[in-house]
Amino acid sequence: MLEKKKIAVLGSTGSIGQCTLRVATHLKEHVQVIAIASHSNIEVLERQIRAFHPQLVCVYKEGKASQLRRRFPSLTILSGMEGLEAVATKPDVDLLVSALVGAKGIQPALRAIEAGKSIALANKEALVAAGDLIMARAREKKTALIPIDSEHSAIFQCLNGTEKHEVRRIILTASGGPFHQVPEERLKTITPRDALKHPNWSMGEKVTVDASTLMNKGLEVIEAHHLFGIGLGEIDVVIHPQSLIHSFVEFVDGALLSQMGEHDMAIPIQYALTYPSRKKGIVACFDFRKYSKMEFCLPNHNRFPCLGLAYEAAKVGGSMPCFMNAANEVLVDRFLNRGMPWSDIGKKLEVLMERHRVLPVGNVETVLAVDEQAREQALII
Repeated sequence: MLEKKKIAVLGSTGSIGQCTLRVATHLKEHVQVIAIASHSNIEVLERQIRAFHPQLVCVYKEGKASQLRRRFPSLTILSGMEGLEAVATKPDVDLLVSALVGAKGIQPALRAIEAGKSIALANKEALVAAGDLIMARAREKKTALIPIDSEHSAIFQCLNGTEKHEVRRIILTASGGPFHQVPEERLKTITPRDALKHPNWSMGEKVTVDASTLMNKGLEVIEAHHLFGIGLGEIDVVIHPQSLIHSFVEFVDGALLSQMGEHDMAIPIQYALTYPSRKKGIVACFDFRKYSKMEFCLPNHNRFPCLGLAYEAAKVGGSMPCFMNAANEVLVDRFLNRGMPWSDIGKKLEVLMERHRVLPVGNVETVLAVDEQAREQALII
């Protein structure tokens, strides 16, 4: 019998993290969860500890970590960035699942690469903010980066064994979110509750709001650019409301390959956990009777300016993608806390980006400094 693949999960209490552990339970003959980390949700974390018996746990917030230590006095429970890095680099971990939200996933990812770990990546912000750094180190260390996002997993599968010169373009599909076809006047009165009603996917609050502005797709464009080494001019976005085709690769001879399936994150997560092989999954056979049509159209950049801003940030390069990513995160939080209208996310982000003085990004310290600067400015605009 083959030895089980040992995995660590950063962000185990979020939507991707919880789905990862659900898949790991299904794959219990093949994978073993030995380390987990969460930001602060110790109630869910406690249930995960009792279910998986990890050897190492991190709670990013020290106060919450202290509470959890009292419940599990014999378990090693760390906190802060040091704890995240310890989980990411635990010597016997074979695969790190990085499902953190935001820039705090950058340092653990880099440490994992240095430690020779394969990474299943769901923390798109890490590649947006520090893609050049992460990809350079991954190439140098010959580290496998396996995407978990459904779109990038689809591209990863379609590109399997393909030479880059054979690819004409990558086409990322987007559901269009909840406001794809609502009247223009309605956009002025959108509430957080409205924005969190994604038509197809169940995700965390931040990524769901990003899906409503199409910023999520913009971040995915930048991520695809780094992951696959494809120029921005060869990466397109198409609206596909049914979310059944998860992305396309168009080849130079005109052939299109796509990966299609139910909108269930268990599929790309399981592929990342079992790669390069496949195992029987937990998603039922695709039922064609449920779907009578598939639609496609181009995104409306006037309605969704964040998509164009992401392309522009990637073209400018340097510190701009990092700045854009952090500023957007704060603006989304302000919207969720009813501090500003939904339509102001794109408007304020454009102003902030116009003001930003772009810096070269040669190290993590610069990335983190720009991230902090963007957050401060986005709070007061």
